[in-house]
Amino acid sequence: MISASCLTKGSTSDEAARLMLNGLGVEIRYEYHRMIADVFLSTAEGRTDYAVIPIENTIDGSVSLHTDWLVDEVNLPIQAEWVYPSIQNLIGASAELTETDGSLAYGRIVKVMSHPVAMAQCTQYLKRHLPHAELEHVGSTSEAVRIVRDNPGRGWTAIGQVSAAADNGLDVLESAVTDHDNNYTRFLLVGPKPFALRTSEKHKTTILVTLPEDYPGALHQVLSAFSWRRINLSRIESRPTKKKLGNYYFLIDIEMSTDTVLLPSAIAEIEAIGCQVRVLGSYPSFSFEALRP
Repeated sequence: MISASCLTKGSTSDEAARLMLNGLGVEIRYEYHRMIADVFLSTAEGRTDYAVIPIENTIDGSVSLHTDWLVDEVNLPIQAEWVYPSIQNLIGASAELTETDGSLAYGRIVKVMSHPVAMAQCTQYLKRHLPHAELEHVGSTSEAVRIVRDNPGRGWTAIGQVSAAADNGLDVLESAVTDHDNNYTRFLLVGPKPFALRTSEKHKTTILVTLPEDYPGALHQVLSAFSWRRINLSRIESRPTKKKLGNYYFLIDIEMSTDTVLLPSAIAEIEAIGCQVRVLGSYPSFSFEALRP
């Protein structure tokens, strides 16, 4: 048996975790948390083997809080990554919020609740159909659905997943309310143990690079170390070090495993110019198409 912590049951994280971990011939125990800090700490403190972390979205970009926890608060290597479609739906009680002809009564909707990332994915829909409604952020999409369930007759709705609506006895008032059809979320599986239950031909390595303060052109030198070796980088992101204003580290996703000759030599070249390099993980990468049944 293996165990995994993730955000609440019925959330996108829950659905993504089940796609990645279920059906592998091993019993899975899930531990659910409302806050991402508790998801990380569950694994960091040894209560679960892995943590499932949403880290980046097509529409909203990187999830800064989750990135900061991964880098600053815990020491949990990345063991795998995969993507999952983030299809958001407007959820509520149809008996309360539909007209006699079955159409949605937008004017009766007083409040819309969801996780801030999910809410941001539906910005145009909310502006177009519900400009009058109060928008409230909560810890997860599934928590929003539960709050709606527990407050009937108040004109409250949630943005969330079909599974959460079914689990809480609510209805999908309007499906696929995200602003873009190609809305995917990238998830990381982090933990102290290598994940060997799935294999992939595609591998990535994520490193954190801190530049020397007194080396003009250091970032150019870092990128050149990869460029002349023809090593492809799929993402570069800067984040503040939280030590001094204007100081940043760089998160770099590399489309290559550390089990090669080229990547370790590139890292050695970067360190030779005075950069600090921390490898956050070298891991298999899975597409949604490769995982779905």
